[in-house]
Amino acid sequence: MPMTRQGPLAGVRVLELAGLAPGPFAGMMLADHGAEVLRIDRVRAVGDKPRRDVMDRGKHSIGLDLKSPEGVAAFKKLAATADVVIEVFRPGVAERLGIGPDDLHAVNPGLIYGRMTGWGQEGPLAPAAGHDIDYIAISGVLSMLGREGDKPTPPINILGDFAGGGLMLAYGVLLALIERQRTGRGRVIDAAMVDGAAILFAMFYHGVQSGFWGERGTNLLDTGAPQYDTYETADGGHVAVGSLEPQFWDEMVRLMELHDLPDRNDKAQWPALRERLTAEFRKRTRDEWEELFAGSDACVSPVLSMGEAVGHPHNLARQSFVEVDGIHHPRPAPRLVGEPIQDLSPATRLADLSEWGLSAEEADKLRAQGVLA
Repeated sequence: MPMTRQGPLAGVRVLELAGLAPGPFAGMMLADHGAEVLRIDRVRAVGDKPRRDVMDRGKHSIGLDLKSPEGVAAFKKLAATADVVIEVFRPGVAERLGIGPDDLHAVNPGLIYGRMTGWGQEGPLAPAAGHDIDYIAISGVLSMLGREGDKPTPPINILGDFAGGGLMLAYGVLLALIERQRTGRGRVIDAAMVDGAAILFAMFYHGVQSGFWGERGTNLLDTGAPQYDTYETADGGHVAVGSLEPQFWDEMVRLMELHDLPDRNDKAQWPALRERLTAEFRKRTRDEWEELFAGSDACVSPVLSMGEAVGHPHNLARQSFVEVDGIHHPRPAPRLVGEPIQDLSPATRLADLSEWGLSAEEADKLRAQGVLA
């Protein structure tokens, strides 16, 4: 049974060429708001079981051999009915396959062709391999992450792959869709993770050049300041302290019944202040601290595991997580007030491709040839 698509992107058709995290994440962001996303995978990778990866929710999938002339011809037919293609290959690969922007614009001038790479479509590193850690390293971002005196620490692969990559590509698709309403023409999007990571740190690039932001781990927001850091509790848990403004700091200090603290406005006093806070937070468990600060503006929160986050009262009240076939998914974001949650079912193989321009007879012939699954 086809999934019901609704929302601001209902009616928008997206072909998502299978790849690593940032491509599927961009497709998920579009599907979450109503787009019809068809994932194009390798023939042998597609089976009858639903794909339960969170980033494949709300999509359909097929297998297609893009190394065969028949597979390329079939892909072009699909692209002729699509609004968006998400391509995740190294520069030049799509052109060699015959499904590059020029190839597809020849059959669909209004197509939005979103290209997702680490290094971008040109430049000395464009053909090189890489991963999130490499892209944020070259962008300058990685140099700013970590504690004072310690080596740079990558924040998993959030900044390059997801925020600087997938999310920026989804944003680019929306820009191109708006532009197409005026011009009727498609657009090629060059979404490079190295660029995306850099733009996320726009404020800090200015901070470094103006002298406002210092060395890694010595600043107000990068664990340099004791009023913006995490602290271990008596039970081995942690709390997050974000008491930056004076009124929030005063509330925290009042509730903790602390007196004669080192001056937090004197950077030279930060080590002594951190030592006092470290000792104090170890006197109670994480849950005891959560209870003490409940309802206050102290900006102190328990550091929850991902499993705990699902059951936190605030997240429950907002329905921040949705259970799909026994797996908890983060709810689509941002929310459009009054818009119901999309169908987040796991991706299933799409058998009927007639609405995508491929007749049942053509599809059966391609399956018999092993080109389509």
